[in-house]
Amino acid sequence: MKKLILITILFTTFLFANSSILIINSYHKGYEWSDSIIKGIEKTLYSHPSIDMNILYMDSKRISTSEYFQSLKDLYKVQLENRKYDLVITVDRFAYDFVVKNYNEFFKDELILSVGIENFNKQRLKKYNLENKVSALLEKRDLKANVKLIETIIPSIKKLYVINDKSENAKHTEPLIKNLFDGFKGRYELIYLRENSLKDLEKRFSKFQENTALLFVRFYKNSNGVLNKNQEIAKFIKDAKVPIFITDSIFNKKGAIGGKIVELEKFGKTSGQMALDILEDKKQIIKVSKDFSYVFDALKLDSFTLSINQVKEDYEIVNKRVTFFDKNRGFINFVFTISPFLILLIIGLFHNIYLRIHSQKKLKQRIEFDTVLLNAIESPIFWEDDKGIIVDSNLKFCNFINMNAKEIYGRKLSDLRNTNSSLLVNILKRFNINKEENNQFKFKTAKNEVGTFFIKQAQYCDNKTKKSGVVTILTDITKEKEIEKEKKKNEEFVIQQSKLAEVGEIFSSIAHQWKSPLVEITTIAQESFYNSNSSLNEDESYVKDIMTQVNYMTKTINDFQEFIIPFNEKKVFNILEAVNSMLEIVNHNIKYNYIKIKIDVKENTNLNVNGFRNEFMQSFLNIINNAKDELLKNDIKNRYINISIYNEEKNIIIKINDNAGGIKNEDIHKVFKAYYSTKKNGHGIGLYMAKMIIKDKMNGKLSVKNLENGASFKIILENV
Repeated sequence: MKKLILITILFTTFLFANSSILIINSYHKGYEWSDSIIKGIEKTLYSHPSIDMNILYMDSKRISTSEYFQSLKDLYKVQLENRKYDLVITVDRFAYDFVVKNYNEFFKDELILSVGIENFNKQRLKKYNLENKVSALLEKRDLKANVKLIETIIPSIKKLYVINDKSENAKHTEPLIKNLFDGFKGRYELIYLRENSLKDLEKRFSKFQENTALLFVRFYKNSNGVLNKNQEIAKFIKDAKVPIFITDSIFNKKGAIGGKIVELEKFGKTSGQMALDILEDKKQIIKVSKDFSYVFDALKLDSFTLSINQVKEDYEIVNKRVTFFDKNRGFINFVFTISPFLILLIIGLFHNIYLRIHSQKKLKQRIEFDTVLLNAIESPIFWEDDKGIIVDSNLKFCNFINMNAKEIYGRKLSDLRNTNSSLLVNILKRFNINKEENNQFKFKTAKNEVGTFFIKQAQYCDNKTKKSGVVTILTDITKEKEIEKEKKKNEEFVIQQSKLAEVGEIFSSIAHQWKSPLVEITTIAQESFYNSNSSLNEDESYVKDIMTQVNYMTKTINDFQEFIIPFNEKKVFNILEAVNSMLEIVNHNIKYNYIKIKIDVKENTNLNVNGFRNEFMQSFLNIINNAKDELLKNDIKNRYINISIYNEEKNIIIKINDNAGGIKNEDIHKVFKAYYSTKKNGHGIGLYMAKMIIKDKMNGKLSVKNLENGASFKIILENV
């Protein structure tokens, strides 16, 4: 075995004897991304003492002008003159593009290994006759896996930002981001963000955003070319009020939640091994790196109340809490060394430590489970001890009062300097005075939505600590209230429709009884005409007048009988014809009250709508009658009601204007409410029913406003 190892060492020493490698780094020494890769390369290549390495730094992060690259080219000509290398390793895109473009001026037959680029185009190399000389280890960040990971850890996510800067390197990541967006299923909002500066990012994410996360691809350069220091980027990640996931190991342990990251040092070791393979076989190698690891920061997970129990892949936890065993390891070892007589005690101690760790693990799992379960409840919940100090709450409660957990725990609700918490204090005070009457309240949530909540409180007592307190649960009953309100409206509508149906039946009976006497009157008039000895002209005029009045009464009865019958099916009808029919019914009432009605229909107006003709006529009649009553009540001279009909986009507009003086400002917003009337003996149901018919049954809109001389009602319906 020893001989085999010795032979292997001698063989590899011979194989790589006097091999020389040049590493050209796109960036400056001290730039963590490239330094980590080079560190990994060195660890691999330094195991072969016979390999000579030289490193050049281009510093293209800080300076990237064409004049600078020309100066760099002139410098390298001098430095590389009469130097021969077996392999040239370029780290990242700037070095790769620089070497390919100037290969013939720097080198002769050297092989190239490009490390850390994201795209490889062999066709481009043909231009420089290098298609068989360049190998590449591609670094492709796994954006899709990170997005899937974020969805697993934050299942309720509503918004995900993907952060990239506006640098040259960022352009090569664009295909990965485009591929990510093309495959996105759209369950939530996915936003590609390229801000101008790190300051803009800090401002945007300085406040907590519920169900929001950020995938950090890169932001090393501002749009004005200023390079952001890693310490500045790390500070932004640490201070951000939304969870940030990363794609490489630079900002590991620096404030990010974690993610599926590229292990840069491990990536460098793979690059070093690939360099050895190229030196050995002299063959071109193109492959994509798979040096990924799942890494999570325990402190950041706790701060955002996130659990990774559902993550199935193997992962590493950093920034763990130090256990008792870790703190006292030296003392335990010392006792174990100097106290052989206490071995049984030590065994017992280890056993207890094991049990404690095991119990802590179970407890942690239980706490995480309880936290996830509690945060899954839609209702805001919080605990107060017997002194009124907040002991715990779920995430919904924090969002409810628009504060984070650190700001509220250990403090009284009344001590919190927050508008929402102050309102809640007053609400709970009223609740405690009368729990039956004040157990419901309206509240504007963090999303600026007004909801109705139901208060429920229960006493609790911890059997171990003997501490007691109150649990308060705020249940959102907004939807239930809306359903209840809608149900009440429908019941009122059904009752009114039932009344109208009964009136229709009664009127049909009356109309049937009236028609017979009208026929008799007609017959008597005709017989009187033929039996009379009077002059023909006098009798003919007399009978003609009687027949005219009888025909008018018959037509009026038929029109009103047709109007009063409700219909259950929508039909296409002509708005102008319906308006004229309605006005025919009330013509005498309008005419003998000296009210002028004018109808103005714009040319080429589409007058057809799909709906309930009689119900529309009923709504129109309510508006006309209201206008008539107001005109009579105010004793207005030159009374008029103007009706305008015209099209607007795909809708038909009907405006009814009068000169009755308008509606009082304190009443105009209430006229459509049920049982609200400005009339002394009014029932307050007419305009309410009109609104319901136009809005709920015909999918339209009904509104009112005051003009200079009176009120203006506006009906909007969809054209057919």
